[in-house]
Amino acid sequence: MSAPAEQPRSFRPVLGLPGLILFGIAFITPTAPFPVFGIVSSVSRGHMALAYIFAMFAMVLTALSYGRMSAAFPAAGSAYTFTRRSLHPILGFATGWTMLLDYLLIPMLSVIYISLTAARLIPEVPYAAWIVLVAFLITAANLFGLRITNHANLVMIVIMSVSVIWFIVAAVRVLNGSPDGFTWKPFYNPETFSLSAVMAGTSIAAFSYLGFDGISTLAEDTRDPRRDIGRATVLVCLIVAALFVVQAYLAQSLWPDFTTYPDVDTAFLDVSRLAGGDALFSLVTFVLLVAGLSSAVAGQASASRLLFGMGRDHLLPHKIFTYIHPRFSTPTFGVLSVGLVSVVGGLYFSFRLAAEAVNFGALFGFMCVNLCVVQHYYVRNAERGATGAFRNLLLPVAGFLVCLYVFVNLSSTALWIGVIWCTAGIIGLALRTRGFRTELDALIPADIPVE
Repeated sequence: MSAPAEQPRSFRPVLGLPGLILFGIAFITPTAPFPVFGIVSSVSRGHMALAYIFAMFAMVLTALSYGRMSAAFPAAGSAYTFTRRSLHPILGFATGWTMLLDYLLIPMLSVIYISLTAARLIPEVPYAAWIVLVAFLITAANLFGLRITNHANLVMIVIMSVSVIWFIVAAVRVLNGSPDGFTWKPFYNPETFSLSAVMAGTSIAAFSYLGFDGISTLAEDTRDPRRDIGRATVLVCLIVAALFVVQAYLAQSLWPDFTTYPDVDTAFLDVSRLAGGDALFSLVTFVLLVAGLSSAVAGQASASRLLFGMGRDHLLPHKIFTYIHPRFSTPTFGVLSVGLVSVVGGLYFSFRLAAEAVNFGALFGFMCVNLCVVQHYYVRNAERGATGAFRNLLLPVAGFLVCLYVFVNLSSTALWIGVIWCTAGIIGLALRTRGFRTELDALIPADIPVE
């Protein structure tokens, strides 16, 4: 194999709007509320549907900001690139570094969950073997290019959609035959309502939406990124929000007493059996494995492109992370690195520990992207007036404040993991810049614009 420096360092644009939407839905997964149903329902005191609506507003506001910034800077680095070019190079590095934590943990979470479930179904195969096998399959899917990845995404989305439709139809049938079936209580129940409880549930429900931001990492894989990235990001948020609220409402209506779940962690399995019997129960169990696989494939693709963006700017090893496979147009070593992290992390991290930490990087990046819109459009480009103030100031500031509120309500474990990760990044950056004596922009080659 020839030296990486001789290989082309650009992606082949193969995606249009449908492909981006497919990728985003596969990353988030249509069944995202299934595994967290019991937790969100209990924490919000039976107001899961309302919690998902509140989370939707936060995510849609941020999705609008991602769309605006993708039109301004259609590059693979996503939030890292937006922040570096709009706010400050060091803050850009901090954003990229914290978002990298999110993108590394999402595929790792899926590998752990799939392996735990598989080990329970087939205990003869050791858990460690499942970790290696699942990580290998996910990595192989990403190494052969986004066309192959999107074909796999389509198959997995079809399987997940069947389970969602089945559950909705079955739940409506059961509720329609019950005198107290359809009720407003999943949105507001005066007997148990607490705003603080609902907002605590919202901070967990927001996890279900994570992945829409990954669409912007595919800007250099997209034929018309300035037009399609923003559209796809907002459309994916709205599509999954509608699905999530309907699922949350029906599941909460089927089992309104949030204090009686046999097992909070697997409560949705009991709800699915109540709605559709053992057949639906078995399908949902299988679909949870498919959803984990789908999210892991998309998460690894996004993480590898974030590594590419930071490597291209010489903030990570340049020759390693900017290598693009000449045939498959994939960041080969970035994909392999994420796969390796999934194996090592899967062997040493618990599912709960990784789940608690994943929101830190995402929410930090979301806040920075919202601020980027204000700086780039409202301050730098002076796009003001009535319309400009609404689009470029009020909306992104609202998105920032909502994300900040959710961020400060993260668990102490998530905050500590985030602080340790950020400290490691700052130390590495200090070494790279000789104690910050070298400007970050001086590290970037002249053929890559910094403004």
